[in-house]
Amino acid sequence: MTLSEELSWRGFVNQTTFGDLKALDKKKWVFYHGFDASADSQTVGNLAAMMLDKLFLRHGHHGIILAGGATSLVGDPGGKDTERPLQDEKTIAANVARAEAQLKKILSGQEFKLVNNLAWTKSMTVIEFLRDVGKHFSMTPLVQRDYIAKRLGEGGAGISYAEFSYTILQGYDYLHLYDKYNVTLQLGGSDQWGNCLSGVELVRKARGQEVHVITLPLIINKATGKKFGKTEEGAIWLDPAKTSVFKFYQFWLNSDDDSVSDYLKIFTELDKDEIAGLMKGFEKNRSERSAQKKLAYEVTKTVHGQTKAESVRRITSVLFSDAPISDIKREDVNQLKNELPHIQFKAGATIAEAVVKTGLASSLSEARRLIDQGGIHLNSLRVDSGQTLKQDDRQAGGAVLLKRGKNLFALID
Repeated sequence: MTLSEELSWRGFVNQTTFGDLKALDKKKWVFYHGFDASADSQTVGNLAAMMLDKLFLRHGHHGIILAGGATSLVGDPGGKDTERPLQDEKTIAANVARAEAQLKKILSGQEFKLVNNLAWTKSMTVIEFLRDVGKHFSMTPLVQRDYIAKRLGEGGAGISYAEFSYTILQGYDYLHLYDKYNVTLQLGGSDQWGNCLSGVELVRKARGQEVHVITLPLIINKATGKKFGKTEEGAIWLDPAKTSVFKFYQFWLNSDDDSVSDYLKIFTELDKDEIAGLMKGFEKNRSERSAQKKLAYEVTKTVHGQTKAESVRRITSVLFSDAPISDIKREDVNQLKNELPHIQFKAGATIAEAVVKTGLASSLSEARRLIDQGGIHLNSLRVDSGQTLKQDDRQAGGAVLLKRGKNLFALID
């Protein structure tokens, strides 16, 4: 497929200034895409934007990836009912470094340039900002933008001049990148449409040139109607210290049936024929969740690498399917210890004692009752109430796996 065809097929286009997306196929464009640095990790929502960038790069276009070292110091008012708390320069710089490391990993194998808008704004004087940039913006369309009008309207929390100026700073990014790198296309999220247009207007007024924008649609979980990547606990992060590799994999594995095809198009590089074949098999037997399994593996591999993706796939198969306990390797045990209650192995200890110490039962009497009822398994095998731990039990990567019922687990290592 051409780039314009693949963008449409994958569902990557929401709003655009292009009259016809086929313009993308007629030459190699220099595009830029900005990433916010107000958090210490990017999320799966940001991952969709990275996959959009990766698609442009795969088609031979030239990418400038911008970290918002300056704009993150000000705060983006879009999507917020109140002012964002200001963060200090040291925090933002650390966030920029983490974002760039994640971007390099996701976009590995592709050539692109990383920039930071703090580099060209930190030395700008107030007079330069007002005369050379602010002079080109009319207040009327700015105050009419939805997110600003909402904050200024009756019952709104108001907006500071700093956040009001955010869109002007982002517009200046486009002008600067146009001048320095001949950037003529900006990619962004749908919530950034107004800010993106600020750059289009500034380049037109200041340089008399036409430049373009494409925004990515907001991804919605069709089953819940909520913003994708949000759970009861919060966002799903790319940093394994914030969302473990195991939980990351489970998030994708639990994708709803109606959305999984869309997610495969957006979050993986599988081609049209691969996804069509996969979905054909999935529709024949949805209960096997073959599409979700492929999605979880591919996205985890992209974000965390093949070794960890294979590890969590093995772990999941052993915990929730019929895979033998012997499939678990030592590196899997180390991952599991971050997810499951665990105790130190002690030969001769009774299984009932281990069940209590791992928290699978609250007392020895409860543990013995569960064992007698067949509710406790050791390495997938039922146990007797008087049974003790033996060295031969240590099969699961050198550990022992305890299971209560269908979905409660613990490790003895």
